Amino acid sequence: MAAGEKIKAKIKKNLPVRGPQAPTIKELMQWYCLNTNTHGCRRIVVSRGRLRRLLWILFTLTAVALIFWQCALLISSFYTVSVSIKVHFQKLDFPAVTICNINPYRYSAVRDLLADLEKETRGTLKTLYGFSEITSRKRREAESWSSAREGTGSKFLNLIPLLAFDKGETSKARDFRTGRKRKVSGRIIHKASDVMHVHESKEVVGFQLCSNDTSSCAVYTFSSGVNAIREWYKLHYMNIMAQVSPEKKINMSYSAEELLVTCFFDGESCDARNFTRFHHPMYGNCYTFNNGQNETILSTSMGGSEYGLQVILYINEEEYNPFLVSSTGAKVIVHRQDEYPFIEDVGTEIETAMATSIGMHLTESFKLSEPYSKCTEDWSDVLITNIYNATYSLQICLHSCFQAKMVEKCGCAQFSQPLPRGANYCNYQQHPNWMYCYYELHQDFVREELGCQALCKEACSFKEWTLTTSLAQWPSEVSEKWLLSVLTWDQGQIKKKLNKTDLAKLLIFYKDLNQRSIVESPANSIEMLLSNIGGQLGLWMSCSVVCVIEIVEVFLVDSLSIVARHQWRKAKEWWARRQAPPWPEAPPSPQGRDNLGLDIDDDLPTFTSALCLPPAPAAQVPGTPPPRYNTLRLERDFPSQLADTEVPAES
Repeated sequence: MAAGEKIKAKIKKNLPVRGPQAPTIKELMQWYCLNTNTHGCRRIVVSRGRLRRLLWILFTLTAVALIFWQCALLISSFYTVSVSIKVHFQKLDFPAVTICNINPYRYSAVRDLLADLEKETRGTLKTLYGFSEITSRKRREAESWSSAREGTGSKFLNLIPLLAFDKGETSKARDFRTGRKRKVSGRIIHKASDVMHVHESKEVVGFQLCSNDTSSCAVYTFSSGVNAIREWYKLHYMNIMAQVSPEKKINMSYSAEELLVTCFFDGESCDARNFTRFHHPMYGNCYTFNNGQNETILSTSMGGSEYGLQVILYINEEEYNPFLVSSTGAKVIVHRQDEYPFIEDVGTEIETAMATSIGMHLTESFKLSEPYSKCTEDWSDVLITNIYNATYSLQICLHSCFQAKMVEKCGCAQFSQPLPRGANYCNYQQHPNWMYCYYELHQDFVREELGCQALCKEACSFKEWTLTTSLAQWPSEVSEKWLLSVLTWDQGQIKKKLNKTDLAKLLIFYKDLNQRSIVESPANSIEMLLSNIGGQLGLWMSCSVVCVIEIVEVFLVDSLSIVARHQWRKAKEWWARRQAPPWPEAPPSPQGRDNLGLDIDDDLPTFTSALCLPPAPAAQVPGTPPPRYNTLRLERDFPSQLADTEVPAES
């Protein structure tokens, strides 16, 4: 090493190193450990002996690991919620109650529209099962099965062929239209059945749907012929009704005066004026009680059946469509005033000749939104257009998403859901093969391949009524005669004597006035999180906020500044080498040396190299002055002799 480098190293070693001025990361860490307030790091440096230093390293690393573990648990618990349940005893608002007849339209009003479809359906039943319908109703006495196919072709069977498969055979099927077997191409999809059979059927019934270019087809099979024919009939029914104007459909359905026979709420009489009409595509005219019109919501101050809603409904079984619905009665749903009634999904069925009592318990839930859960307060963070005129709910979002995908991929809207703006309902004339597109899209929706389940979120706040249903025979045998006579007399517009199978009684009430509220709150607040983390730092590292700031300064700011200085020096050296002329080579310039006198080489310079050295600065060597002789005299240090040191005079 050159003499100058030795002198610089010695000076640098003796100079105190301070934080960012440290030339290397190692020296910065050494300075930090000597000056930090965290005792573990300091003990690593100042400890004497390898064993003691190793133990302090082990203790410090263990404490750091425990801190990270405990802080991770605290941060994870910060995003959890605690649930509190509160029970209130107070006067409760009565919910909105929507009632629909299971049969959407009067049979006498839609018979002409569905005449061809019904004749073809009856002929198909006769071909498949070989029996005739029992004509127990006056409206069917004039019809006979022998003339079921007269004057009609196979229009509907041509559009959607009905097929019968033998057990275990998938390549060939018997066509209902021709009665012959033919080859079947395309996928076979077995649909679930709501009619269960104890014994396996010899035949499987289904229908075939194809795309617009007939290049791809699918056969949907059912284990029960009842389900197959009803689904086939329903598809044609939706096509026909999609072409009927909304005003005409409202007129073909039941009016409030026809549906409601008597009404009582909270012990007071009510009538059709207290109900608001709501037209459902699949259930016709439905009527909502207490829907919040004019911002008036009814409430009840007592629990029990006497203080709820009591209605008697006129079902009128003779006006039922035999192929569209297979049961008689009505459907009811309890919901909020600003909520859309999904009667087809969560509606409760009411039987005829029965008194159905529905007791309610109200539960109100409030969930926390991001980052605690993926719920939404409104539509602001959901990228789906609401096609329902109601407040947000998960069902509304899913149905709106499916309808939007239907319009996008099939070019038309599905009949059972509201119509989006600028779209038309699917029908044969404009969209001949929309049914294949609908079934394929529905399969993707069930498999969650459309992305609707990922886009839709649960609502953060909602009300839920827990229903308890009980049934009783109504009217009783002893009161049937006089009760039906009085109801017939009260209903002057009904032209026949009422039968018990045409009536249904409904009672909806609060079982008690206990309102349960489920409220989520953060398990930890920001203050508690910081306090807990500070406690962990103080427990394991005797560290405070100042120590944390010190760690950030040393390990981030100072370390990065040292690395940046090194990189900048390397960049400058690289740029200087690139800019230097290749020939002749310039002598290396001294770097980091301020005093040229310290530039001493180990080898003495030659005559030629000495000529290349820069001239030494003129230095005046001070001369040695002549000595002053008067300084050579011996002088006493003290002007006088001290008393205790005086020598006594000789006598």
